[in-house]
Amino acid sequence: MSGKRSAEPSPESIARADRQRLAAEEGARAMADVERQGIAVRKNMERLRILREAKEAEGARARAALPEPAKTKRKKRL
Repeated sequence: MSGKRSAEPSPESIARADRQRLAAEEGARAMADVERQGIAVRKNMERLRILREAKEAEGARARAALPEPAKTKRKKRL
């Protein structure tokens, strides 16, 4: 056998190329999925932050509307 390669790829090299192509496609899909999940998480965090801040502001307004409780004096012990 001579050291020259034939023009046609071997079945093994075709299978290897197919596996590499499929792995690359699957990797690209996985990366896109991770990015979509990250976007969804950040969007939800933003929504929850806005709700929390609104609730905290409402609580602060409610506390400000309440009258100050009268301070009670302590009785001295004899």
